[in-house]
Order: sequence, then C-alpha cells, then structure tokens
Amino acid sequence: MPKTLLFVLYPNFQLLDVAGPVAAFEAANDQCPDSYQIRLTSEHGGLVKSSSGLALPTESFTEAASYALPCCTLLTVGGYGIDAASQNPAIVDFLAARATNAERMASICSGAFLFAAAGLLHDKTVTTHWKRSNDFRQRFPEVKLEADRIYVNDGRVWSSAGITAGIDLALALIAVDLGEPIARQVARQLVVYYRRPGGQSQYSALLEMRGGQGRFAELLDYIRCNLEQAFSVDDLAARACMSPRHFARTFTAETGCSPAHAVERLRVETAANALENGENVQIAARQSGFSSPEVMRRAFLRLRGMPPSALRRN
Repeated sequence: MPKTLLFVLYPNFQLLDVAGPVAAFEAANDQCPDSYQIRLTSEHGGLVKSSSGLALPTESFTEAASYALPCCTLLTVGGYGIDAASQNPAIVDFLAARATNAERMASICSGAFLFAAAGLLHDKTVTTHWKRSNDFRQRFPEVKLEADRIYVNDGRVWSSAGITAGIDLALALIAVDLGEPIARQVARQLVVYYRRPGGQSQYSALLEMRGGQGRFAELLDYIRCNLEQAFSVDDLAARACMSPRHFARTFTAETGCSPAHAVERLRVETAANALENGENVQIAARQSGFSSPEVMRRAFLRLRGMPPSALRRN
C-alpha cells in the first residue's frame, strides 16, 4: 500500500520546499513503483500561489479530512507566508487534528513554525532555517532547537533546515521506508549528496555576517579575497578607518562574532570549498591562509565538528 505524503500549503509558500522533496519521492517511485502517494492540501483548496507567483493545485482541508491517513507523513513547508499561516486557526487546527493519526510529521525549512504553533513539538528537538532560528527560540521556548543541523529526527517528528535541505530530509525518509540502496539511487538521480557533510551554517557564513546595515560587507569581501594574509584587529580597524577598540566592539555587535572568529569562519569556508573541489588538505590549508594543516584541523573541529579529512572523504 502506498504511503501517503500530505503537504500542507498556504499563500506565499516557498516553491522549492515542495518541489524538492516531491522530486525525491517521485524518483523513489521510479525505483519502487507505488511506494508513495503525493497529495497537496490547503485551507480552501484550488490553486495556491507560492512566493514566486507560481501556483500549485490543492484539495481543501475538508477534502483531505474525508479520507483515512494510515501510514501518512504530514508535511509542512516554509516561505514568506509562514508567519501569517502559523497564526491561522484553520491551519493550526487542521495540523493538530491530522497529526493524531499520522505516522510521522515532517517540517521543511520554516515549516517547523506551523507544527510548533499547533502545540505538536513540546520537548521535541527540531531544526529550521538558520535565518529564523532566533525568532523560533523566542516564540517557542518549549521546543529544543538545533540550529546548525541539516535535518533532525526525534521520534515521529522530522525537521529540516532551509529550502534545499528538504531534499536531504526526503532522502532520509526514503532510506527508512525503502532502504539505503534505494535512497542512494535517488540521490544519484537527483545529482545531490546522499548525506551532505557539515551543518547549515557552512552555507550562511558570509551572508550571516553581512547583517545589520552591511557596514562591514566590503571589509568581509576583502578578507575573503585575501585570506593568505595574517589579519590583526589593528590591520582591519585601519582598513575600516576606525580605532581598534571601537572597530572590535562595533564589528562584533553588527556581525554577531569577533573579527578573529569572522576570519576563521571565512578560512574554514574557503578550505571546505577547496576540499570539495578535490584539493588535498595541505593545499587547502595554504590557500585559505591557515598556518598549518593542524591549525586548520582544529578550526574545522570547532566550527564543523569534523576534521578536514572527513569532509574530503565525503
């Protein structure tokens, strides 16, 4: 019997949060026919516009409630409309009701806000898009958030990080349902990692440090393009035309990390890109400005929880 996958949509959802996982489940059906039945639902049914303007056809909550959901995965997606959706009683009530007879729940990107608003994540461990992590913690302190994870499984609750991480989550669900060999074949068909190395912070290092007014965006670009240099706070302060003390205090306040930590993050990100493109550890360390492979190894362990050699093997 096919497993039903019920995606809950709302106006201004993120299209890739739906399309990515659907493509993975479709590929799984190619490998094992009739493994999954994919359905889309929304409050009123009909076409629902994504934030891109493209719309997907859905059935109404009333229609979706009219059939039994054995072996069902209830999925929520993220997008610009998530705040309005998480305050919509019709959506919250539907999720609370459907969750009682769902085999498991899975949130993609900021879709975790919907399950949390429905009271379904109390004392559960989840993840969400890195950009919404602070907001999620403030709104739902009863939920344990692991902000750097690509996806998390806690009992029958699954959750994934931002946007394309929905594909990682779908692959994990396929591995549970159909076995790892099938999930690996699906990953090959989609031309994606079967298990992506590292956490989601690796994809947001420079973007995250550009926050606020973007006063240090040019400086961060300069650092990234000149990582062979040994940067000091005095050097960076002079380039920013500020006193060292004022620079260090302002930089930390606006970017969320100290100048030294920012440089280290950019070095690790650059080294990781080199390793993923086939460079050896020694060359990656030199290109990214680390004084030695051992210094780079310690930085990788601090920021990514894995040594550079493990990333290269993956």
